[in-house]
Amino acid sequence: MSGLLLTLLTWQIVVDGPVRRLDERLGRALSGALLPRPVAELFADLGNTAVALPVLAAALGYAAWRGFRAGADRWWLAPLVAALAMAAVPALVVPLKAAVDRGAPPGMDGTGYYPSGHTATATVAYGAAALLLLPFLRAPRTLTAVCVLVNLAVGLGLVVRGYHWPADVLASWLLCGGLLGAVSLSRSTRRSSSRTPRC
Repeated sequence: MSGLLLTLLTWQIVVDGPVRRLDERLGRALSGALLPRPVAELFADLGNTAVALPVLAAALGYAAWRGFRAGADRWWLAPLVAALAMAAVPALVVPLKAAVDRGAPPGMDGTGYYPSGHTATATVAYGAAALLLLPFLRAPRTLTAVCVLVNLAVGLGLVVRGYHWPADVLASWLLCGGLLGAVSLSRSTRRSSSRTPRC
């Protein structure tokens, strides 16, 4: 479903359809609104690789260590898939940026803003970290809520600061849904295989 929505959204951006015009009106209305500039900047910065990648690296290490110590079958699978999902982000985002070649919001220069690389980085790094840590927590709903709020904050910060149009952020969320689905699936596979009795 996310792939179909991403395709439709990308088509509207490329052909300058009504969704793109609505997106640009919304982006202009939100730019500089809702949040003080320093707060919006802080939220946007959470999508930087210098912030997001160490969070994911810590979660990868912790999940691998806990799985190995517990003697789980294929304890390495979910951390490996999470690392590959993160590595796939630039491989997916950069060609799409080049193909769509969307212009900048007001106050920014150049093209290549669709989809948002910062949003994609945050979505996969924080989302994969949360998925890896969920089995080890007593309050998984809290971590899930924090992950969703952080990703919403990144997207809002990017739009309010005028770094991206709203559709750039939405496209990254749609694009990264499949990557997080793969991480979730690998985590379930590991859990189910660890319960299978050995012969």
